[in-house]
Amino acid sequence: MMEAVIVPIVVALITGPVVVVLNKLRSENTEQHAESRDLLQRVADKVDKVSSKLDKHIGWHEGKDK
Repeated sequence: MMEAVIVPIVVALITGPVVVVLNKLRSENTEQHAESRDLLQRVADKVDKVSSKLDKHIGWHEGKDK
């Protein structure tokens, strides 16, 4: 009868802190992914701008040869 009370308490004492740590790590991981996504978007925007400028420059050279 005593085991029916003690076992759930021991399980809660062991798994409770583990769950708290895992949730904290998950939250930090989500924040890091959001930051990475934002940085990648900024890089993609800059690459698009360079690509556009390069296309215009190449077009200028092609028009100059004629």
